[in-house]
Amino acid sequence: MTQRVTSPSNGLHSAYSGSPSLAARSAQASPRPKFDVEQIKPYMKKLLASTLQGAQWEARDKQRIRGWCNEISERVKDRMLEVEPRGFKYIVTTQIYENLGQGGLASLVSHWEDSDTVTQEMYNSDSIICVCIAYAIRTA
Repeated sequence: MTQRVTSPSNGLHSAYSGSPSLAARSAQASPRPKFDVEQIKPYMKKLLASTLQGAQWEARDKQRIRGWCNEISERVKDRMLEVEPRGFKYIVTTQIYENLGQGGLASLVSHWEDSDTVTQEMYNSDSIICVCIAYAIRTA
């Protein structure tokens, strides 16, 4: 049996045969626990401040900036593994930019289960801007 489903939010519709749509399956409540971002967010804030305090942007010194990014990402991932060693895949991205007084805008779009989470922390000084984003995706 084929049914037509119209989404009230965007007016689009799709057809499917007998099985729930992908959107309907992802909307079902997840009995699996979420990663507790409140255990990692304060750590991220403190880590960024302690690692980058007094840091200056020097475009010629890409290795040092890359080192900060790698160190922050590794330490956040290690902390996430301490909080919840099993059942999640972790992704951590760290970006450092020169602070030129510029504005910025970012967006994250995802399709995942209720048990998956993301958190981010920012640090800025007169010289640099750092954004660290940590994802926890439930595997089991």
